[in-house]
Amino acid sequence: MLDAFRDYIKEHALFQPEDQILLAVSGGIDSMVMTDLFLKGDFYVAVAHCNFLLRGDESDGDESFVEAFCLEHGLKLHIERFETEKHARDQGISIQMAARHLRYSWFEEIRKSFEYQYIALAHNLDDVIETCFINLSRGTGIRGLTGIKQKTGRIIRPLLFATREEIISYCNENQIRFREDSSNKTVKYSRNRIRHHVIPEFLNINPRFRKNTLETISNLNDVERVYMETIENKKSEVMSELDGKVLINIPELKKLHPASTYLYEFIRPYHFPKQTVVDIIASLDGIAGKQFFSPTHRLIKDREELIITELPEHERELFYIEEDVIHISQPIPVSFTQSEVPGKLQFPRDNRIACIDLDSLDFPLIIRKWRRGDYFQPLGMTNIKKVSDFFVDNKFSIHDKENTWILTSGDKIVWIMGHRIDERFKITEESTRMLVMELQ
Repeated sequence: MLDAFRDYIKEHALFQPEDQILLAVSGGIDSMVMTDLFLKGDFYVAVAHCNFLLRGDESDGDESFVEAFCLEHGLKLHIERFETEKHARDQGISIQMAARHLRYSWFEEIRKSFEYQYIALAHNLDDVIETCFINLSRGTGIRGLTGIKQKTGRIIRPLLFATREEIISYCNENQIRFREDSSNKTVKYSRNRIRHHVIPEFLNINPRFRKNTLETISNLNDVERVYMETIENKKSEVMSELDGKVLINIPELKKLHPASTYLYEFIRPYHFPKQTVVDIIASLDGIAGKQFFSPTHRLIKDREELIITELPEHERELFYIEEDVIHISQPIPVSFTQSEVPGKLQFPRDNRIACIDLDSLDFPLIIRKWRRGDYFQPLGMTNIKKVSDFFVDNKFSIHDKENTWILTSGDKIVWIMGHRIDERFKITEESTRMLVMELQ
């Protein structure tokens, strides 16, 4: 396995022999086998361990185990303890997303501070298959079906050549000590349900399922390369840059088929989501001046061009709300309650409470400050209204406007928080589920 490890690193040019590599080590079997291979390969390494404080004594035991191992082998160790649950609540995201954000941000911070060239993660071939199924269950394009990349920026995954079975065999043969994560056994998480239930069923259908799936993913990687080459060729015909603005020629864009797929790939680097692309395409034959936003950029539909410009720093603050969130404290305290719509529903008159048709929402929701050009359809009205006009009509002071938060679903405003919901998201006779949001 050591030879295969060295060959994989060389074949995919993951790093140079003289590079210093930061190993992400949880103490589990994958990361401990990866560490063993790096040590036996005589590479220059240091270790980073995250304690997410989610499993009590078990988490502390993992930390102590990794610390003792590094002391025994003379390895430099970086340890960080994260208040993961608090971070998830504050940001309105799931525990898994919070842990991912915290660890990747910290890994990169450590890499830069100590001048490591790369960060090594211990994903294996089975993780590739599981990730493909997770993306498939959520809905994805070709990119989501191509698995996990061997190298992404400063992240490398040198264990992707090995299956979980091969890793277990190597571990047993070399008597490598590791810590068992009890959360791997629970089917609470999507990955574990796929690992323990879905994939075994496919293996019952066809014992070659794992091998066939990996071959399919390899084929899809080849298809993606052809796909992206076509996208890049068309991009040069449709897009241009002028004075810091990105311009997309609308007549030329409309000649492409399917235009929505091409446009999504053209503007994906500017962080526009798929739903926003659908809305942009629908606006192409409309009047000029309509605006669309991503977390970092603004797109304006002009007469003959789509114009993309970078948002000023003060307009970039966004807070994402996942569907399973029940409370956030940032940027403002809000509680979220899901329930069935009762037979006789009396809507609260308190503007701090919003009752919304849950099935009309696309998650994650976003909380942000209002922007010039924002519009919505105030509850009870048939026409749209500029948010700025709503502020004028309701005698908002400058201070009021600066401190008003907007809740959006995709590009549509759901609620001017504390003031008015949008007619398009109200509960109707056809509604079956509702989301009640209350400003604390």
